[in-house]
Amino acid sequence: MSSTHVGAEIAGQPDCWRRAADTADRQAGRLPADGERVAVVGCGTSYFMARAYAALRESLGAGETDAFPASDATPLGRGYDRIVALTRSGTTTEVVNLLGRAAGSVPTLVLTGAPGSPAGQLAEQVVDLGFADERSVVQTRFATTALQLLRAGLGVDLGPAISDAELVLYERLPAAWERQGQFTFLGTGWTVGLADDAALKLREVARAWTESYAAMEYRHGPISISDRSSLVWCLGPAPSGLRDEVESTGALFAADAIDPVAALVRAQRLAVALAARRGLNPDRPRNVSRSVILSGAFRPTASEAARILRA
Repeated sequence: MSSTHVGAEIAGQPDCWRRAADTADRQAGRLPADGERVAVVGCGTSYFMARAYAALRESLGAGETDAFPASDATPLGRGYDRIVALTRSGTTTEVVNLLGRAAGSVPTLVLTGAPGSPAGQLAEQVVDLGFADERSVVQTRFATTALQLLRAGLGVDLGPAISDAELVLYERLPAAWERQGQFTFLGTGWTVGLADDAALKLREVARAWTESYAAMEYRHGPISISDRSSLVWCLGPAPSGLRDEVESTGALFAADAIDPVAALVRAQRLAVALAARRGLNPDRPRNVSRSVILSGAFRPTASEAARILRA
């Protein structure tokens, strides 16, 4: 797996999470404070991590938290105390445009692998995650590191997640999983966003037929797609009775007792394994680029960013 960029980046996640815990301690004053009303934005995988964090923060009673795609202007008109943006490259058009519109009206924080990027220039505060930046088109370690840093900021001990991820990286994947033709990922609460990203990873890397749902919603129709060719995988605890319902369709069922973000690492590994089985290069996913920059996008110079922030 490590012979590819994405394989090496998947393997590097436990070390990145350790650094994330240290960074959260040092940057605690920049992270959302208890009671703040927060909007979290991102695109693609970063949006899924935003959703996971938002649901987790609310469930822990830390404050009202909503997640939006960065292309949605809603956060600017809802009286948030802070907008938190997740962007690996700092160049994604929708994120840059939102930060430009928010400048001077809503406090903004960016978690990025490129603090000198347009997004980094526009944000009032920046957390530098350059140590988790990636060469790959597909996001793995940056996204999980950003989420783990935010979890640490909520007081979550990352030690168990790190230990679980180290185990996941060395254990063998069940051979039967790689033979399946359809994959459904499920989550509950904050892990629904992780399930969505697990499905995205298999689509991007292996062009696999994948779906993702909140676990209880899977029973309301989507279960009809499951059969002997399916793997149904719940990231985090499975609702009572779900295993029996899935297995009655003939599908394989998996539920992780490990930390849900470590379970996402296992799904990343499955994506790479499926790509290899199908003769695909996981470093070159079809029709996907490392950063989506739309034609005519606003990309401020350093002086323009300073002017916007002073306005």
